[in-house]
Amino acid sequence: MITSKNPYTGEVIEEFKEYTKEEINNAIKKADDRYKTWRKVSFSEKSKLLKNAAKELRDNKQSYAEDITKEMGKPIAQALAEIEKCAWVCEYYAENAENHLAREIIETDAQKSYVSYEPIGIVLAIMPWNYPFWQVFRFAAPALMAGNIGLLKHASNVMRSANNIQKVFERAGFPDGCFQNLVISSSKIEDILKDKRVKAVTLTGSKPAGSAVAATAGSEIKKSVLELGGSNALVVFKDANIAEAVKTCVQARFQNTGQSCIAGKRLLLHERIAEEFMEEFVKQVKELKSGDTMDEDTFIGTLAREDLAEDLEKQIQDSVKQGAKIVLGGKRDKAYFEPTIITNVKKGMPVFDQETFGPAMAVTTFKEDQEAIDLVNYSDFGLGVSIFTEDFTFAEKIVPAFEDGAVFVNELVKSDPRLPFGGTKISGYGRELSSHGIQEFINRKTVYFNKY
Repeated sequence: MITSKNPYTGEVIEEFKEYTKEEINNAIKKADDRYKTWRKVSFSEKSKLLKNAAKELRDNKQSYAEDITKEMGKPIAQALAEIEKCAWVCEYYAENAENHLAREIIETDAQKSYVSYEPIGIVLAIMPWNYPFWQVFRFAAPALMAGNIGLLKHASNVMRSANNIQKVFERAGFPDGCFQNLVISSSKIEDILKDKRVKAVTLTGSKPAGSAVAATAGSEIKKSVLELGGSNALVVFKDANIAEAVKTCVQARFQNTGQSCIAGKRLLLHERIAEEFMEEFVKQVKELKSGDTMDEDTFIGTLAREDLAEDLEKQIQDSVKQGAKIVLGGKRDKAYFEPTIITNVKKGMPVFDQETFGPAMAVTTFKEDQEAIDLVNYSDFGLGVSIFTEDFTFAEKIVPAFEDGAVFVNELVKSDPRLPFGGTKISGYGRELSSHGIQEFINRKTVYFNKY
């Protein structure tokens, strides 16, 4: 059985019977059969269905959001925002997919030559619990519009949300088999990936999970896209607007209770403004409301599982042993972890080198601009970086120096359907969202006409 448990109350929400081998095979067969017809459906019809999905999400967002909150502890206001964002990505691809996949005419010595963008078939999506709807929809919306079929292996602790996502597509009118949730544990993934009917895989999760899935996909010569962890830096230069930078950095670190791959986890402050910045930063973090995750005023919830809070506690304690200093928070109560700020953080400490998945900010100061750039690039991760400066000429100059997949100036790193999303180094490869995302799982077919 797969169990969904409320991390705030400790109560079991629901238990799910895991699929048998026969049920898995039947699901793949249904997907394979549906692909034969779905790939031929017009963009206009697919667009209509995806807009229906956006409407379904908005019409029932309270119910869907409450299940997110119950399953993984996300404060209800943030869960509602997540559902709204899913509706947005559905509308974006409903309106733009046809243009993103339009034939590309290329002038050659042929009478006519072009590249067509065609679907490839069944794509397996392996998704995490921290944004249980958004992570899935940012894959599913473009995949379905491209003519592909989706199979979902969701995190075990958000299986009700996984079933709800399938329900969204069913209620929107998508044909049976276009998108299915597989109620399975991770032990079943390898066999599914090796099935010839499954053509590709996308995974959002940890480095070990990504490495294992990519290895299997590689052995089968199947396309994979990996969106893995991050240890994003927030770099505040000496000319930054301190008041605005503080507000942005608080949001960047503590939204979703710090459980986000793109959260700003390392705060790098120029020593000239560090004292002023920290005074206001600590003040605003103290004001963040913790409590009942169903209360719309709650900003800090519990972590999704108690073991995750234990992991964060160990990272902080080990860093303190190496010289870091806790200036706020640092205490754990089961799955709840206080909003925490750690200063005197240096390279080599767990809170600097590793990904911290929870409400804890590691603070480091720097003297020179190049030192800040080097501290950012020191990380094994490369998802994104935020820099804060009033000098856009300076910002433009240093953007190429960062090795990350995204650089945001005076803003937190965030995903947007209109922009490609993905990282470098151990943060993964491939891109989601925008035209780049929808073109990950297609066959770029070269077509060449010659007349004798």
